[in-house]
Amino acid sequence: MQYIADLHIHSKYSRATSKDMDLEHLDIWAKKKGIDIITVGDFTHPAWFKELKEKLEPAEKGLYRLKGSKKDFFTRFILTTELSCIYTKNGRARRIHLVIFAPSLEVVEKINNRLSPRYNLKSDGRPILGVDSKELLKIILDISPECLMIPAHAWTPWFGIFGSESGFDTLEECFDEMAPNIYALETGLSSDPKMNWQLSSLDRLTLISNSDAHSPANLGREANVFSIEPEKLSYQEIARIIKEKDKSKFLYTIEFYPEEGKYHFDGHRLCGIRLSPKEAKKNNYICPVCKKPLTIGVLNRVDKLADREENFVPKNSIPYKSLVPLQEIIAEAFDKKKTTKPVIAQYQGIIEKGKNEFNILLNLSYGELLKITLPEVAEGIKRVREGKLKIEPGYDGVYGTVKVFNHKEKIERQKKLF
Repeated sequence: MQYIADLHIHSKYSRATSKDMDLEHLDIWAKKKGIDIITVGDFTHPAWFKELKEKLEPAEKGLYRLKGSKKDFFTRFILTTELSCIYTKNGRARRIHLVIFAPSLEVVEKINNRLSPRYNLKSDGRPILGVDSKELLKIILDISPECLMIPAHAWTPWFGIFGSESGFDTLEECFDEMAPNIYALETGLSSDPKMNWQLSSLDRLTLISNSDAHSPANLGREANVFSIEPEKLSYQEIARIIKEKDKSKFLYTIEFYPEEGKYHFDGHRLCGIRLSPKEAKKNNYICPVCKKPLTIGVLNRVDKLADREENFVPKNSIPYKSLVPLQEIIAEAFDKKKTTKPVIAQYQGIIEKGKNEFNILLNLSYGELLKITLPEVAEGIKRVREGKLKIEPGYDGVYGTVKVFNHKEKIERQKKLF
């Protein structure tokens, strides 16, 4: 049986998150999106951990469900959180975000009890710890060897392990002798597996993809698809698949188009400057407007560390599929913001008829799409599947924009939406 899993999100206790990032809304939106296994996020926050203990009950080993939910109506919760390590190493300031997986609420409690005397866990859902990533890994594995640590959004300039501003050039430089205990890497929204395949040093790692959502509507914008026999479903089996890079069970990842990520190109947000790596180099990595240094994006950073050609595919690589979220396709088709009432109404109507968003984007044929939605939206989904898009790359914290239709097409379609 196939399970879609989103393993990195944030709760309502993290900064700049929706108040709807609670267990009840996560459950509702997971069903709407077609996500079978979703993380709770932020398990180190005291108030959030209290809610987890009160509202969750054990399901399969290491997985949980909402109390009172139907046992055959699937949404399972897995325990992960993101921690921010800020410290100095090798003469440079480092800011590294790490995703921690835990096998039970009891283990989470031990983690929280170990960290809380030294760090202010209630300050944020993603607390800042003044500790070396290597030392944190030792602490986590000492509490339970079943825990996993995975570098989050690995290429983000300021908070990725390979980020241009405060990251490292290799996994070993960050974790030293503990590097063999890192089994996976989160690619992040601004990179996809193909970009990571250019580094032979990453071949042994499992590349995972998650939404890092701060609001329910963004759940599942990236995800992982596993094939697991129902009787084997558990935290331990998911962890094993990731640790062993089991291609027979890890079917593929679902990806944002990396150009749409907000750190893909180089640039300077305050001056509205977006540059490709070649253009940035031509400008000596200086903003042509204010003459300050550019923020070096993911594409440039990958290029710098790569030891392979762009289209190289390793033998043991796990495939991926690139999608655009359904609400964005509807909004782009009619040249409206995705938060407008007509777009939301269209989205809700399509979801009700098509079971869930992933079923619509991945599985329904063009003919089936025409039965549940407007021809314009069906055409948009078809174009996304075929990769017939024009994307203006994101840069320096600004998301890229997807263009599925040209301007004339949008004007004609706008009339139909209303």
